[in-house]
Amino acid sequence: MSVYSHASDQYSVFRTRVISCSPREAPYVLDGLLENNTVLCLREHYTDTHGFTENIFGASFLLSYSFMPRLRDLPDQQLYILDRKAHYGCLDPLWSGTIDTNIIREQWDQLVRLAASLKNRTVPANIIMQRLANSSPSDRLAKALAALGQVVKTIYILRYIHDDAMRSRVQLQLNRGEYRHDLLGRCLFFANRGEFRTGDLDEIMNKASCLSLLSNAVLVWNTVRISEIVDRLRAAGEQILDTDLARVSPPLLCPHHSQWHIQL
Repeated sequence: MSVYSHASDQYSVFRTRVISCSPREAPYVLDGLLENNTVLCLREHYTDTHGFTENIFGASFLLSYSFMPRLRDLPDQQLYILDRKAHYGCLDPLWSGTIDTNIIREQWDQLVRLAASLKNRTVPANIIMQRLANSSPSDRLAKALAALGQVVKTIYILRYIHDDAMRSRVQLQLNRGEYRHDLLGRCLFFANRGEFRTGDLDEIMNKASCLSLLSNAVLVWNTVRISEIVDRLRAAGEQILDTDLARVSPPLLCPHHSQWHIQL
């Protein structure tokens, strides 16, 4: 088993669950976003290659999330065009195929119903995404979602290649998750060397949830102390802009700064 956590750009954890190590993590990406019960207004989501599939690209688009993975095997990714007769100059060698836009039009109502089911949590998102991934080749809805995902993935990869600032932002946000892992491994989860030595799922989930609570408590404690330091510096005449503190204040402590409540 492994612990899969969703963290905001302020390092706060808003969703934790224990998953099996055998399947890919991609089907669980949407669970954390859709089951977010905090004041965070999530807009973008970052993940490594293991959290990516074309279906996730399509489903994220339908749910109005910008899915932005860091793809390790970027040169091997397939890119698609909408019109096989169109030419894009030096980009032509990049295309691997043509998108079947007809199936997207045909299944659009079903795609909207799929998005509504995910949004309303009718069924856990990981179950829906796993079933679509394992569906038969004749499943029209699965084909339509994959085709939509191919469109969104192609646009994203072209942006990723072109935009250096975007690549830096993806790397920065993923590093935030690694910093939290370092905190847990070095400072908080010291018992049993960070291993879960039980097969009871409820007990494992209790420990994983407690770890998230502890890491968020560290964040709050640091924020309170930083706020005290900032107040003293400002009282002494130092100029400190609120924008410089945008990644310091947890949402619960700064409800009036709602524009910061996004996951970049």
